[in-house]
Parts: sequence; structure tokens; C-alpha cells
Amino acid sequence: MSKPSVLFVCVHNAGRSQMAAGWLRRMAGDEVEIRSAGSEPAAAINPTAVQAMAEVGIDIAGGVPRKLDWDLAESSDVIITMGCGDTCPVFPGKRYEDWELTDPAGQPIEVVREVRDDIRDRVAKLVADILPGARPR
Repeated sequence: MSKPSVLFVCVHNAGRSQMAAGWLRRMAGDEVEIRSAGSEPAAAINPTAVQAMAEVGIDIAGGVPRKLDWDLAESSDVIITMGCGDTCPVFPGKRYEDWELTDPAGQPIEVVREVRDDIRDRVAKLVADILPGARPR
């Protein structure tokens, strides 16, 4: 059986989806194919999101915002949306979750830390669900 693929989608692919991908990488390692994209990608990762993740030992500084495209979504098993609204394509047979999270863009570090920790908790539940028996790292 192939490993599951998870696609995190937010508007700019510069904060929430990048943080979620970082947490999933930490918790599931190479047991999951990890993807992220945005409906309107930014030019660079949000530096406050990079700082907040670095505080917990996760480096997302090298991430590059990517444009959401049809093929990426179609080939993903689980699609987690974070505020991209109607721009996220819907495919039959895919598992979808919509995580309502504050957009970290322009927020102070204290708010971004709260978003980071909320994402951590959600990703831990996701790992437990898609990798039964696995213990998040």
C-alpha cells in the first residue's frame, strides 16, 4: 500500500499551510507524502511564521509558496483547507477538512504562536487518524 498524501491549502501558502506541513513532517516523517499550496501564493514565507516554528525546532524557512493546481489536488488523498474558500477544487473520494485558523499574516508573534500550537494539535489528530497505531513524534 502506498503512503497517504496530505495537501495543506491556504490562500498565500506562506503561513498556516507551511506550518502544518512542518508539523506533519515532524510527526510523521516519511510515512506521509506532504504537500502544501496556495490559491494566491505569496512571494515568500511569512517571517513571523518561520520564527514561531523555529522556536519549537522546526525549520520552514526554506519553503517556497506554491500555486495550487488541479493535478496536485487530484493526486492527494487528504486535503486540508485553511481559508481558501471556493478556490479549492473538490474531487469525489477525497477526504476534506476545513480548519478555521487565524491568518498569521501581519499578526504579532504571540498570535502566530497560538496558531502554531492550534495547528500542532490538529496535525497530531490527523496523524493518529491516517496512520493508525503510529505515535506522533
